[in-house]
Amino acid sequence: MRFFAIFLCVVLLAGCAAPAPSEPSTAPESIPPETTEAEAVVATEPVPTEAPDPVRLLLNQMSLEERIGQLFFARCNADTAIADLQTYHLGGFVLFAADFENETPQSFAEKAASYQDSAAIPLLLAVDEEGGTVTRISRYPAFRASPFLSPRSCYAQGGMEQVLATETEKCQLLRNLGINVNLAPVCDISQDPDAFMYQRSLGQDADITAQFVSEMVAVMSAEGIGSVLKHFPGYGNNSDTHTGIAVDSRSLEELASWDLVPFSAGIQAGCGAILVSHTIVEALDESMPASLSPDVHRYLREEMGFDGVILTDDLVMQAITDQYGAGEAAVLAVLAGNDMLCSTDYAEQYQAVWEAVMSGRIDLDTLNAAASRVLRWKLDLGLLDEQAVLSQE
Repeated sequence: MRFFAIFLCVVLLAGCAAPAPSEPSTAPESIPPETTEAEAVVATEPVPTEAPDPVRLLLNQMSLEERIGQLFFARCNADTAIADLQTYHLGGFVLFAADFENETPQSFAEKAASYQDSAAIPLLLAVDEEGGTVTRISRYPAFRASPFLSPRSCYAQGGMEQVLATETEKCQLLRNLGINVNLAPVCDISQDPDAFMYQRSLGQDADITAQFVSEMVAVMSAEGIGSVLKHFPGYGNNSDTHTGIAVDSRSLEELASWDLVPFSAGIQAGCGAILVSHTIVEALDESMPASLSPDVHRYLREEMGFDGVILTDDLVMQAITDQYGAGEAAVLAVLAGNDMLCSTDYAEQYQAVWEAVMSGRIDLDTLNAAASRVLRWKLDLGLLDEQAVLSQE
């Protein structure tokens, strides 16, 4: 047709008086002369719209105080827990041995349910149930006939098969109690028997530890329990930061080929969160503890590609409080890039973060990004009802 139209124009310009023969058009009337049929189909299809994001919708409904509260993974105080949830809008509770003492599985499950019922936004309920020297629940016969063995002992007795079988049983126990996060697995590689993390580490090289971490994350995910890789970027053979600062002078090349390998494996396996230690890792930041260092968090995000929740080790540890104080440490932790603060002094630290937000020291973009990651982790764990949130749009 286009060729014929051009030919007709040429004939008319040449002064030809004979009428041009007409040809019926085969194109639908709705298609403009210069539009192909394929282009017309595309043009008439509805433009896809971005699906509503339940996290964004929920965040928009939350007050400033509620957003700040989501950043706090508070050490549970059973005497004030319900009031604290209403006052500070906490993102979650970390449970310790005292929370299970004199309890039964049924009574604790009821207590956990009461916490959830009192929270406007579902809680992360977490525990350190590593096994071995760190047991909060299985130390009590009411919950298990004997404490869980450490991954190191399980591996020595039955290899990875026993490690994963033990983890499956552990996850099922936690889930039945209403607990949705275990602060595990321990990714640290420690080979010095005198080192702080020796008994808690798997006791194997970087590759086997990476396999352990990857498979642990998969088991925990399958059982509905959130995983937390710790203690980034790796304790190694360093001293205990509960009682003072520890300095790691190894090169970045050494860390990347050894300590960081299990963390990378856990990220690839889809872990929900990573806990950062208070060790000064000079290859990444010569002066700031890793938990308060923007450079360490930037490396974790940009170089290692982690987009989940980053949380601090407890900010009450002496490595932090001796130098910064509780309130300032909390503000620095948020500014460094943490999404959640493991906090024993949450009343003081909540107030400090609130004041920093009100003064503009912590900007709203930083606050909203952190709260959004916490909410998305809760969504991934099935704690938030996506359809219920979307229905409120």
